[in-house]
Amino acid sequence: MTETAVLAGGCFWCLEAAYDELKGVTKVESGYAGGHVPNPSYKQVCSGTTGHAEVVRIAYDPAVISYADLLDVFFTIHDPTTLNRQGNDIGTQYRSAIFYASPAQQAAALAAVEKFTPHWGRIVTQIAPLVEFYPAEPEHEDYFVRNPWSGYCQAVIAPKIAKLRKAFRDRLKADS
Repeated sequence: MTETAVLAGGCFWCLEAAYDELKGVTKVESGYAGGHVPNPSYKQVCSGTTGHAEVVRIAYDPAVISYADLLDVFFTIHDPTTLNRQGNDIGTQYRSAIFYASPAQQAAALAAVEKFTPHWGRIVTQIAPLVEFYPAEPEHEDYFVRNPWSGYCQAVIAPKIAKLRKAFRDRLKADS
């Protein structure tokens, strides 16, 4: 049985590339959540006027990887202390957020914040109910895989993947 998690931690290209490498993750889809405009486009979301965050929807097998494990990765590979920003990506669309789909996910998100607060200090990650997920345009899927040598991928995504591979070596798929 597959479950889903929806997370925002800056650019969705970064999160997609990381979660794709984990055992038990069957699919990662870039998209938008947390806003007030139905079916927003990338251009609309980047304008900062829709209220959406760039997110990934992660389909995973809880018998292989738990929701708490996904949150451990989340709090390891991005900075949850910067409001509406990850590095040079600035705006509400780049906020840190966990969009929960059940009371159990909400409780796990709150527990993860408590767990990682001693490491990070003040965490600004938004914890909110998932109202709607809108898939991103097809050109955003597998962005890192298709563009590994682009400047953005080398400067921003590759270091996050390196951090993931070092910290979660035992949780990586065989081909990672």
